[in-house]
Amino acid sequence: MADTKREIERKYESDDSGLPDLTGVAGIDAVVDKGVAHLDATYYDTSDERLAASAITLRRRTGGSDAGWHLKFPVAPGVRDEIQAPLSDTVPRSLAGLVRSRVRDAELLPVVRLRSDRDLRDLVDAGGRVLAEVSVDAVYAERLTGKGGSAQWTELEVELADGGDPALLDKVDKRLRKAGVRPSASASKLARALAETAPKKKRSKQRQDEPPVTAGDHVLAYVREQRDAIVELDPAVRQDVFDSVHRMRVATRRMRSAFRSYGKVLDRSVTDPIGGELKWLAGELGVDRDREVLTERLAAALDELPRTLLSGPIRTRLRTWMNARRGGSRRRLTGVLDSQRYLKLLDSLDALVADPPLLKAAAGKPEKVITKAVRKDFGKLSELVERALALEPGHDRDLALHEARKEAKRTRYAAEAAAPALGSPATELSRSMKSLQNLLGDHQDSFMTRQTLRELSAVAHAAGESSFTYGVLYGREEARATAVELQMPAVWREVKDGMQV
Repeated sequence: MADTKREIERKYESDDSGLPDLTGVAGIDAVVDKGVAHLDATYYDTSDERLAASAITLRRRTGGSDAGWHLKFPVAPGVRDEIQAPLSDTVPRSLAGLVRSRVRDAELLPVVRLRSDRDLRDLVDAGGRVLAEVSVDAVYAERLTGKGGSAQWTELEVELADGGDPALLDKVDKRLRKAGVRPSASASKLARALAETAPKKKRSKQRQDEPPVTAGDHVLAYVREQRDAIVELDPAVRQDVFDSVHRMRVATRRMRSAFRSYGKVLDRSVTDPIGGELKWLAGELGVDRDREVLTERLAAALDELPRTLLSGPIRTRLRTWMNARRGGSRRRLTGVLDSQRYLKLLDSLDALVADPPLLKAAAGKPEKVITKAVRKDFGKLSELVERALALEPGHDRDLALHEARKEAKRTRYAAEAAAPALGSPATELSRSMKSLQNLLGDHQDSFMTRQTLRELSAVAHAAGESSFTYGVLYGREEARATAVELQMPAVWREVKDGMQV
């Protein structure tokens, strides 16, 4: 398993290449000379530099205290997550998988070699604790592809020690600037190497994205945002980072909703098949998620019960139910993300963004086209809610409220996409839809929980266990659902009265 660490650093350059005296800055008691390390790093990317385009670096480095493979993902300016793997001749599979959403089926090739003489110093406090590491690097860069050339420069780097206070970097920065040292114009050594060794014809300035103007511009911006979220969350899902699966699933839902809500902007004959694949991906991502939500709800409900109402091994039964389908789930999900079906879906999303199937309305004014789409979704929601509230309590109403919940979510996402064009009215609608969605979601969770309780109770009864506590929990869930239904008329009136789009 690869190790991960958070890297917080700042890069500088100066004309004299020297290191100003940092003793006494922010509690720095001494600057300890650690000698010179000779580093040799080969950076890998696709032939069209897809990793570099996402500010991701993948390198094999020898020399220094951390020789091996290093994969770095940007987190914020000056902050990256570094994932390490032992030294080997080829790219480790664990790291190759983490960049698959960017690389797809393209080959990872050596693109740049950087050789550095690193003059290292530790910044320590009075107790000898290392606060940060400072290095002066003499770098020689050589492009390994095409007809690129070479470059050399000297840079100064300050990296915060693990667990250090980021405020230290601000104080060191102040001292360095006073001494005439300036922040580096490049975010990384690789970025500078690629820029300075590229063939001249490739050294053109990248055109900045223009702000959205038409309805199509706004819808595409939202779709592109969801595409980017899916691609960027892929490594986190593979590493089982908290909430990453849920967030990727939400991105698929947002995009599918945008395709449906803005069918007058993007041709649905093109987007519907993609939407079908997004639904497949969401289903794969949700295999364990729904069961986890129900387990958490039941566990919390059990914690609220007094001991006198607990009968039988219900907690054990709940754990068994939860774990019934979890065997190998992470391995299964990684298989999904490595599948050709998933990679083709990512390719189709790229193609959609690059060459969008715009309809006539896409060229229209966003205030008109987007407003009409949002109002249409809200009208559908209104019909569903009114129909549900007109039904008697019971199974039919439960199903009708579930349909209303799905439409509330769709309207919320449509309002999200509309917010940059329509401003605060769309933002307020999105907020009210989220509140309504949460209320209806609680009702749906209660419905699903009651179904689960019936199943668990039947299994417990067949095993000769008491089903008393299942009945108690079932009754409490019925009461929660009833409370939601009693709130709905007033909540819905407030939503309708607040509708401004």
